Amino acid sequence: MAGVDMDPEVAQGLFEEGATLVLLGVPEETELGIDYKSWQVGPRFRGIKMIPPGLHFLHYSATNPKSMGGEIGPRMGLFLHLKPRELILANWDRQEEDLDFSATQNPEEVERVKAGLRELDPFLGPYPYDTLRKWVSLTDRLTQEVAEALQPLNGRVCAFCDVVPELQLTHTQDRAEQNLPRNDTACQNMKEGLERLPRMKQREGTELRFSDIPQQTYPPGATPAQITQCSMDLSYALRRLLEQQYHQQPLNVLGELQFAFVCFLVGNAYDAFEHWKKLLALLCRSEEAMRTHKELFLGLISVLYHQLGEIPPDFFVDIVSQSNFLTSTLQDFFQFASGPGMDSTLRKRAEKFKAHLTKKFRWDFEADLEDCAPVVVELPEGVTLD
Repeated sequence: MAGVDMDPEVAQGLFEEGATLVLLGVPEETELGIDYKSWQVGPRFRGIKMIPPGLHFLHYSATNPKSMGGEIGPRMGLFLHLKPRELILANWDRQEEDLDFSATQNPEEVERVKAGLRELDPFLGPYPYDTLRKWVSLTDRLTQEVAEALQPLNGRVCAFCDVVPELQLTHTQDRAEQNLPRNDTACQNMKEGLERLPRMKQREGTELRFSDIPQQTYPPGATPAQITQCSMDLSYALRRLLEQQYHQQPLNVLGELQFAFVCFLVGNAYDAFEHWKKLLALLCRSEEAMRTHKELFLGLISVLYHQLGEIPPDFFVDIVSQSNFLTSTLQDFFQFASGPGMDSTLRKRAEKFKAHLTKKFRWDFEADLEDCAPVVVELPEGVTLD
């Protein structure tokens, strides 16, 4: 971990007030980081010091030694809410290739490490304060309670799903009882081969616990006209989600949006990106809710401003269809925000945000999406294409 240039008095204050992660036994060359920065662990590494109090994301990837190929394993991470002067103690579990935090539950062990913290100091890397502002801008709406509610029950956000078979079929007879193809004969085609593969499910306790986005966007007993309206304006579905998950504090849905983005951007969890897209589409296409939840949508603009500042311009372009889902989603948002009855502050903020995105990404929010469809071009007579 590289050193950080810092005023000695500031450094002393951070050493006294900041939290400390003591991480013992982490193998050399392991990729390890906190929040927006990561490093390759060296031989002297024993943890991270001077961590500002608040919510943080510790992440790491087990790595094979260079002599064995040096492959990097999937990234794992966990959210930690640290208090001033708090010390968290963990030991590396070589069998699980994971950090074991059970030592933190032993007060005597923690006190022993605290007493020797001065001697341990040269082996602790300083928190990367050069990226703190960026980290705070990506998590300012994410509370400890929301992070704990969304994090998997096993406490780890993993880049790859841990899956197990839906059914334990160890014998041919077991497959016969489930009306599944036998495994002791040759496959006749690809379809048959795929059918023989075990059906997998995510291991219980490893799933990110996101809010359920309602599949039905209209109320029970709705008329055809109401169903059509609710398919264009998703306010009913958004209201249901807020009532079910964030009845006490609707603005916490922005924390979930930030949680999903961080789990994808830093934790490499693709499932989180898919949820981020669905939740964003629900928010951006809720016209009536924009009139009744002004603060929620002002907050959404702020959250998106910082999130979109962290990605390359062509990131959201689908390489198959060449259509940018974010452009079409935000086009609906800007159209609704400029509609009748909208709060003037929200309208002005949305216009300013649209101008910013148009300049930064060169996205055209005024174009008719139908214009983006493929066009059949007739060639001049006598011209052919090889």
